[in-house]
Amino acid sequence: MSTQIPTQSTASPSAERRGFGRTLKNYVALTKPRVMELLLVVTVPAMILAQGGLPNPLLVLATLLGGAMSAGSAGAFNCYLDRDMDRKMKRTKNRPLVTGEISDRNALVFAWVLGVVSVGWLLLTTNWLAAALSAAAIFFYVVIYTLLLKRHSEQNIIWGGIAGCFPVLIGWAAVTGDLDWPAWIFFLIIFLWTPAHYWPLSMRYREDYAAAGVPMLGVVRGRTTVGLQVILYTWATVVSSLLLIPAAGIGWLYTVVALLSGGYFILQAHRLYGSAIRGQEGKPMQVFHGSITYLSVISLAIAIDPLLPF
Repeated sequence: MSTQIPTQSTASPSAERRGFGRTLKNYVALTKPRVMELLLVVTVPAMILAQGGLPNPLLVLATLLGGAMSAGSAGAFNCYLDRDMDRKMKRTKNRPLVTGEISDRNALVFAWVLGVVSVGWLLLTTNWLAAALSAAAIFFYVVIYTLLLKRHSEQNIIWGGIAGCFPVLIGWAAVTGDLDWPAWIFFLIIFLWTPAHYWPLSMRYREDYAAAGVPMLGVVRGRTTVGLQVILYTWATVVSSLLLIPAAGIGWLYTVVALLSGGYFILQAHRLYGSAIRGQEGKPMQVFHGSITYLSVISLAIAIDPLLPF
C-alpha cells in the first residue's frame, strides 16, 4: 500500500511576476497618472521661468518626484472617497477600488503614506515653502474639492481646480524660496483654464455624472449654458496668458505661441457653443483634448523662451 505525500501547490515565478505587475499597475492607477502627467508638465516651465535659465537638474528631479508623489496621494485619496460614485459611472468602472483588486484599507494607507513621504521629501530636498505648498495642494484637492464641493455645488470644478494650480507654485518656490508675480499669473492661467478644460468632459459624460449624483455643470445646466461658460473661461485663460509677457519679461517666442495657440483654443470653444445653440452635442471631447494641447504648448514655450539667446 503506497502512501502519497501531499504536496503544496506554489505559483510559478512567472505567475508571481505577473501578479506583482498587476498589483503595481493597480496602485499606479490609484494615483491617476494622466492627471499627474498634466500637472508635472507645468512644473518644469515654472522652474525655468523662476531661474531665468536652466535650474539645477537634481533640484528639478527632486521637485518632480515630490510633486508626482503629492499628486498621486491626492489622486489615491480621491479614488478612496469617490469609490461609491465610481461604481455608478461607466468611465470609472475599471478603477481598482471598483473592481476590488485593491482593498479600501490598503488604498487609504497608500494615500496617506504617499502624501507624508511627498511632503517630507520636498522638505529635505527643496525648502519648507515647497513642502508646505505640497501639503496644501493635497488638502485642497481632498477636503475642499472632493469632500466639500464635488457632490454639492455646480461650481465644484472652479474652486476645486485650484489644487491643480499648485504645481506651478511648488516649482517656483523650489527654485527661489518665495513666490513672485509671474508665479501667480501662471497660477491664474491654470485656474481659468481648468473649467474650460473640464466642462466639455462633463458634457460628454453627462449621464455618468447624473447617475452618480455629481452636480457638474454639464448635468445641471443645458448645453448652451455650458458652451457659453466654456467660451468665457477660454477667453479669460488666453487673456491672462498674455499677462506673463510684461510680468516675466518673456520674449517673442512665447508671445507668438500664446497668441496662435490661444486663437485655436478660442475657435474650438466657439465651435462647441455654435453646436449647442443649434441643439447639437458638437464635439466636446475635441475641446477637452485641445485644451490639453494648448496648456502643453504654452508651457513648452514658457520653458524654451528664457533659454533663447535673444
